[in-house]
Amino acid sequence: MNNIHNHIKILATLAVCSSLLLSGCNKFLDEKPSKSSDLVVTTTAELDALLNNYSTFYQEGNRTTIYGTDDYGFTKQIYDARPGTFSMAAVEFALWDIDFVQDDTRENFWKNEYNKIFNANMVLENLEKVSGTQQDKDRLRADAHFIRAYSYLNLVNTYCLPYTDANKNELGLPIKNSTSFDESAVRKPLAEVYQLIESDLAEAQKTSSPLIQSGKARHWRANTAAVNGFAARYYLIRNNYQLALNYTNKALAEYSTLVDYNKDMRYGRSSTISINTGTPDAKVVTLQFPYTHDNNTDFTDMIQWKEFLYFRMLYHESWWYVPSQELIDLYDHDHDLRYEYNFVEGYSYDRGMTKPAYDWPGYVFFYKDRIPSGPTVAEMLLIKAEAHARLGQVTEALNAVNQLRAKRLKPGAWVNLQAGGKDEAIKKILEERRRELPYTQRWSDIRRFNNNDYAGDDVELKRTFYPYTVSNVSTTEPTKVYTLPKQSRRFAAPIPRTELISSQGAIVQNSY
Repeated sequence: MNNIHNHIKILATLAVCSSLLLSGCNKFLDEKPSKSSDLVVTTTAELDALLNNYSTFYQEGNRTTIYGTDDYGFTKQIYDARPGTFSMAAVEFALWDIDFVQDDTRENFWKNEYNKIFNANMVLENLEKVSGTQQDKDRLRADAHFIRAYSYLNLVNTYCLPYTDANKNELGLPIKNSTSFDESAVRKPLAEVYQLIESDLAEAQKTSSPLIQSGKARHWRANTAAVNGFAARYYLIRNNYQLALNYTNKALAEYSTLVDYNKDMRYGRSSTISINTGTPDAKVVTLQFPYTHDNNTDFTDMIQWKEFLYFRMLYHESWWYVPSQELIDLYDHDHDLRYEYNFVEGYSYDRGMTKPAYDWPGYVFFYKDRIPSGPTVAEMLLIKAEAHARLGQVTEALNAVNQLRAKRLKPGAWVNLQAGGKDEAIKKILEERRRELPYTQRWSDIRRFNNNDYAGDDVELKRTFYPYTVSNVSTTEPTKVYTLPKQSRRFAAPIPRTELISSQGAIVQNSY
């Protein structure tokens, strides 16, 4: 970076201002210095304010994750119902495009994750230059390393091939350890990126900050439960089931509170929509939303969601997580309260499919665009269950998964899953994982399923759709079958061309 001093002043000023917004929602923060026209980072308090700005860090607008799996119900039929509902980006990402998707100028996931890395590096670069206690500096150092590890795992799971012995020397990511614009943007080998993640994770594990402070969860910052939860996720991705189990047990030992859908979930504000107006089939329908849908700009419900270990949200700008029929069929529609509350029947009407009416549900969690993607207690129980099952410990696996199901289903004999052996236990637990974590973890899961030593969980993705160009879908032409087979190089999504250009040739595109 050619003028790091000015960038620090700007970011620190923004951090102080935004931290005041956070203090209105939580009482953890003391009064921060007032905004000035020439604010220079001089204290740990100002670096702390930068990391307290959760609006910089919480959002993950990952289109590959949203559109690219069998959770997303992109079909010819639903497209034909109202083509205008779906952007060309939706078409391209859903069909695992390699030709046009890199030119989608609204794809900001790469840029946003590297912005988080920049902020983490800014903290690390300035820790020894500012005043403050050593305890505060150690806390901030662990926090910054955690942010960097988290973002690098997000990026490597999106833009690089899955890590295997065969792939370890494939293209990884540019490794940024500073805020300098002069630092190389050349993509390092995949193995080096994973080494950085593990090194940052080791530093993050030095944190002594608990999740619960002054009786409240401080989950938008690094904490011991969050770091252990992230480590559990990381080692599950690496197919190291024993380490994944060890870390999830540490996370759960600190915090294990679940939302009980029988008691804690409810409906919120409903919505009425007229369909088929001016025809004999005209009527008014009512859509029932969970209460978590009600707040668009108010973060209260999200901040208070008591299963979070670390506050991160998958963000979908088009406001419709379209569930596939396969995903819908996984749920017990009579007893599973996740289906009752999170699947909004007739949600397609809200997306404009009103004349002629086309009825399809939508998956709704926080408002229409956000789903928890950070480590949660529910995810820890699922990692625990899967790790036990993979290790052949079937009883322990079922105990863990049934602990979660007791909080998600109506009471009854259907709550407890049973399995006659390891293979059946793995199958049922992976189905439960998909029910609990649709969209957010499925892309990562398919990548690891297809690269472990167990053939029983392999997934090949397939869709039937029209041919398309960069600007339109050719609906008058015969449909074709698009596939993403197990060993496809398209499991590394194309890097946005804007990033290739701005790097002046240092960043090269994936080869397909």
